[in-house]
Amino acid sequence: MKKSNFISLDSLSLQDFDENLELIPLMTPEDEEKIAKEELPESLPILSLRNTVLFPGVVIPITAGRDKSIKLINDANKGGKVVGVVSQIDEAVEDPKAEDLHQVGTVARILKVLKMPDGNTTVIIQGKKRFEIDKVLTEEPYIKATVKEVPQAKPAAKNKEFAAIIESIKELAVQIIKDSPNIPTEATFAIKNIESDSFLINFVSSNMNLNVDEKQALLEMNHLKDRALETLRFMNVEFQKLELKNDIQSKVQSDLNQQQREYFLNQQLKTIQEELGGGNAEEIEDMKKRAKSKKWDEKVGKHFDKELAKMTRMNPQVAEYSIQRNYLDLFLDLPWNEFSKDKFDLKRAEKILDRDHYGLDDVKKRIIEHLAVLKLRNDMKSPILCLYGPPGVGKTSLGRSVAEALGREYVRMSLGGLRDEAEIRGHRKTYIGAMPGRIIQNLKKAGTSNPVFVLDEIDKLSNSNQGDPSSALLEVLDPEQNAEFHDNFLEMGYDLSKVMFIATSNSLNTIQPALRDRMEIINVTGYTIEEKVEIAKRHLLPKQLKEHGLTDKHLKIAKPQLEKIVEGYTRESGVRGLEKQLAKMVRYAAKSIAMEEDYQVKVTDAIIVDVLGEPKLERDKYENNNVAGVVTGLAWTRVGGDILFIESILSKGKGSLNITGNLGKVMKESSTIAMEFIKAHAEELNIKQEVFENYNVHIHVPEGATPKDGPSAGVTMLTSLVSLFTQRKVKKSLAMTGEITLRGKVLPVGGIKEKILAAKRAKIKEILLCEDNRRDIEDIKPEYLKGLTFHYVTDMLEVIDIAITKQKVKNAKKL
Repeated sequence: MKKSNFISLDSLSLQDFDENLELIPLMTPEDEEKIAKEELPESLPILSLRNTVLFPGVVIPITAGRDKSIKLINDANKGGKVVGVVSQIDEAVEDPKAEDLHQVGTVARILKVLKMPDGNTTVIIQGKKRFEIDKVLTEEPYIKATVKEVPQAKPAAKNKEFAAIIESIKELAVQIIKDSPNIPTEATFAIKNIESDSFLINFVSSNMNLNVDEKQALLEMNHLKDRALETLRFMNVEFQKLELKNDIQSKVQSDLNQQQREYFLNQQLKTIQEELGGGNAEEIEDMKKRAKSKKWDEKVGKHFDKELAKMTRMNPQVAEYSIQRNYLDLFLDLPWNEFSKDKFDLKRAEKILDRDHYGLDDVKKRIIEHLAVLKLRNDMKSPILCLYGPPGVGKTSLGRSVAEALGREYVRMSLGGLRDEAEIRGHRKTYIGAMPGRIIQNLKKAGTSNPVFVLDEIDKLSNSNQGDPSSALLEVLDPEQNAEFHDNFLEMGYDLSKVMFIATSNSLNTIQPALRDRMEIINVTGYTIEEKVEIAKRHLLPKQLKEHGLTDKHLKIAKPQLEKIVEGYTRESGVRGLEKQLAKMVRYAAKSIAMEEDYQVKVTDAIIVDVLGEPKLERDKYENNNVAGVVTGLAWTRVGGDILFIESILSKGKGSLNITGNLGKVMKESSTIAMEFIKAHAEELNIKQEVFENYNVHIHVPEGATPKDGPSAGVTMLTSLVSLFTQRKVKKSLAMTGEITLRGKVLPVGGIKEKILAAKRAKIKEILLCEDNRRDIEDIKPEYLKGLTFHYVTDMLEVIDIAITKQKVKNAKKL
């Protein structure tokens, strides 16, 4: 229902209406009767209404803006104050003719005319009774027509049904007024004070939110009961709409109230924090915005929200605030569930690995296998590879090539000298200056959760009273456990299972067994001379020329000269020393160019000697076999294979055994075993027993400053002593390696490839090994074995038969 502009609680009669009255009284049954008895004039000026319908008894204000309407009102106001009010069929028509008007209208009495400042005229009129236009008399200056009355049929005075309808209308009207925010509550009194049934129906119909056509239809209804029912129907619809609207409003209101409440509270909090010093609201808003773009799961999201809420309550001045901020920043910076896409082009991966590294076939094969499986399964846990081998063979740089081949990010973390467990796992954030561990920090730097992660020098981890970092690595390097790697600072599990860890190590002895067990060991052996020459030609020389600002036009080193540098100036498994020597050669050219001196672009052997000096490392060449008791052994060192001379000598004495050469316990024991074996088998070896009693034996291993240990020199010591006691020559160009037992067995040893390479460098032709080491030789490429003959033995007496000739040495001693 609409707001009624004219309501009074007074029961004054409208018949005695005074123009100066402030309030317009309601229509009484007496008024109604009086009006019913009044005769209609024969003709009436017709006032057209655009957007409303006037009902009998109802008072409404009308604003007249059209000239015709203003003239009509002025004339009527001066005359009998009675007009015929009819609604337009189409409200858009500006100058309506008789055919543009409805036929049924209401006779109205002008109560008051008000001149408005804008030139319009507002007239307050009250409906009296219905009429129908009979005949139009004139249309100028306004429409005048003859009219006839339309009688209103009423139900009987004691009709119960009609009384019930009227009661319902009253109740529903009161309810609508109560629920509608736009209608003043005083309207309730007006409704309750209306005594006339027909006026109640007209009053309610007039004030309902209906369009002109609907109101006109109500006006045209001749029977009051029908009109009452139709009015009730419209009221029910309006009441339902109002209820729905109020329901929606209350829901929206409560949401809005909550939002407003939070907003005001936040504003107050912000002001308080600014007063305390430093507003952090922007920072928190920024964090919330960043959190929306993260791919973390629900558990992490909840934890983050909880910690952020904690931060909002903190005073920015306290020390914990910066720790909390760092903590939340770490959450936002970590690549939760963000993975780079693997490139499964195996041919391309092979090309990249071959381009960057010459040799290293085992490693390349393993990486291509991993890629192949990943391509088929697409979600495989990454393996933990450990590249184990001497320095300078390209273990660390392999990691970068693997990352490029897989299309992943590359992260390197050096573990050398790391002795604090918190470096791996992080500190608890209760400490001031707490930080996450280096694993988590490096993942943050990588920006993805599946980089290639190189753990450099895993054998150089040490421990201290701060804990054992190698034990902390046990969780990192276990594909079964690292899906929930717990960092003390992060306080949550982080998935490392997609990270491809590549550890590098020079020695396996110092890695704790549990850690070694978790890794797949790939042995990266040293390079042969041929490989080193190729590496120098393809990688090292071009790299050094570029670093010194030269090109291959400024310096050319052919393969024979490269081989001379490799053999004469470097003794290593890797190529670091070789790179330093090549850098010297490049500097020689750079200096000559800078000083504008003439120099030879093509390097000769003489220039090499001139620049690098005389070859320093020819001493690992094989020496002759003219002296008894000198035998060539093969050794494995951390920098690769090497040849080792074992010398022994006899002097008059009481049969004592001396051992020198900075030897370890195991090596000394090998010499004792060899000596005892010879004593036990003296007859078979044609050695007189008294020799052992009358002569002292001294065994020495040259390069006394270098510590040496291990069982693999056993067969060499045995051969040396037998040669010494029998004064027979050792076979020319022969080297050997193997462990011995008191029973006379020869046992296998490790580091075979490095030892073979060392033998080849020393121009050895024959090699004596344990039968069980045959499989190690079969794993080596045939081209590395060119020019070598292998003897496989199981027994010490076989060693003697092969290694010692029948020929006596020059100036042989008579024992």
